[in-house]
Amino acid sequence: MAALLSVVRPAPEIDKFWSISLPWSNGVTRSSLPGWRSIKLCDSHGRSFLEPGRKQNDCKIASNVTKHGVSASSSQAAQHYSLAPLVSALKTAAEENAASFHFPGHNRGRAAPSPLVELIGRRPFLHDLPELPELDNLFSPEGPIRDAQKQAAQLFGASETWFLVGGTTCGIQAAIMATCSPGDSLILPRNSHISATSALVLTGVSPKYIIPDYDSDWDIASAVTPTQVEKAINDLELEGRKAAAVFVTSPTYHGICSNLKEISTVCHSRNIPLIVDEAHGAHFGFHPQLPISALQQGADLTVQSTHKVLCSLTQSSMLHRSGKLVDRERICRCLQTLQSTSPSYLLLASLDAATAQLSKNPEKFFNNAIHLANEARSLIKQIVGVSVLDFPSFSKFPAIDPLRVNISIWQLGLSGYEADEFLFKDQNVVSEVVGSHSITFVFTPGTCRDHVHRLLLGLEHLSSSLPLGSERRIGKRTEQKDPEPFLDITIELSPRDAFFTRKRKIDIKESVGKICGELICPYPPGIPVMIPGEIITAKSLEYLLQIRSKGGVISGAADPLLSSIVICDVQDVISGL
Repeated sequence: MAALLSVVRPAPEIDKFWSISLPWSNGVTRSSLPGWRSIKLCDSHGRSFLEPGRKQNDCKIASNVTKHGVSASSSQAAQHYSLAPLVSALKTAAEENAASFHFPGHNRGRAAPSPLVELIGRRPFLHDLPELPELDNLFSPEGPIRDAQKQAAQLFGASETWFLVGGTTCGIQAAIMATCSPGDSLILPRNSHISATSALVLTGVSPKYIIPDYDSDWDIASAVTPTQVEKAINDLELEGRKAAAVFVTSPTYHGICSNLKEISTVCHSRNIPLIVDEAHGAHFGFHPQLPISALQQGADLTVQSTHKVLCSLTQSSMLHRSGKLVDRERICRCLQTLQSTSPSYLLLASLDAATAQLSKNPEKFFNNAIHLANEARSLIKQIVGVSVLDFPSFSKFPAIDPLRVNISIWQLGLSGYEADEFLFKDQNVVSEVVGSHSITFVFTPGTCRDHVHRLLLGLEHLSSSLPLGSERRIGKRTEQKDPEPFLDITIELSPRDAFFTRKRKIDIKESVGKICGELICPYPPGIPVMIPGEIITAKSLEYLLQIRSKGGVISGAADPLLSSIVICDVQDVISGL
């Protein structure tokens, strides 16, 4: 039975609204709207999301919390340590009464900076230890790091797993370096993360871009298809070249998944390794309602941000290898080149802990997040003027991550940036990514009912905040489409040559037809619109300026206001674009 959304009179404590004035509000505030409403959130059985008598904040964090949100007993905690070899080793090392004459300088918290102690306490410093013999060595693991990585490999279905302290960025760079040499060709989608572009600079590899389909109604680029990959391989062969590797992002930031099984079949028929940027899909394959993982579909290398939907510390990730198509020793050399020689053991231990947390009962671990996401999606669809991205919008792809809830508010005549600002001011709701036309909310094992309540309450208030008859309420799609970001791509210099060539800054009005000298992208999601070595076009400039005018953040540009732009100081080769 579908979830219900019923309108009720607001509770006194919920009816204390602030006055919100946005550029588009024309002086209309929440308190001035007649008949202001609250919403009652019910699940499919009629149970209220916010139970009677319960305080609105039901997301308190316990001091000692297990993965199921229950305070852990000492025996449970001991069991967790036994499942996590590096966590156990770090605990033992921190409890030693050591006379420490080694780095770091805070010496187990004795000289910890007081502002940080006031923020996080002194305990984290006790565990901020260096490469002590009992803690193993990341680049030559023989003890707890080796054991922790083996457990992770077994859990995720890899032949070998490496822990990363430089995020998925480091893993993507290592994967491309391990499969490609200078002058090789790499097939990758043009909407790949900035880390793939930096890998092109590091390796001197030539990109063969796949231009993804683009949905201008949502301002979302899709994933790549097996047909697109096969065509790119064939195009290179017609030019007398062979792809050294194929790089695919799946899922995309918005949760759209490629058919990796068919793509891996296409690649392996030519003995080409498949690398998958699975930063947003570390949770895949652990629940019947989640898409299957890249490794389960035949990927040779996959890089996952364990800190995104899973629960390790930010900046910690994993690189997984399957099969023997990619040389493991070369991967090790690349990681030794790219990773810090002083890795954080807190980050490493968090990867070990996340593995132990997930391994006990993976399906149960995600039940709550999937249930809340499905209920929220159903309720949002009933709010006037708010649309939810459904599978039919991208039906050529096998799946969309159910833990990504993408909404559009174009019918209200608002940009995603305006709606996001309203939600933050109204209910202190913080989204994952905002676009011109859409907002993406991520549900994780840590998502709770109160936060879902506030999200839905904020969207209901947003829908009601514009008086009937307003020109901005229930708008119509304009026939004029927004500029697409990845059209008319012309590469004049390789990313590496463009990175190292001499640069100069010019007025942005004079930049069309010049060779871009900097990597410019809206962030998030960190997908470059301009890459060094590409010809600057009027459409790409229009897209960036439109993003900025709507409140988006532009990263990578020397001039964040985009009144000027850095170009490669070489003779112009294209004009009049």
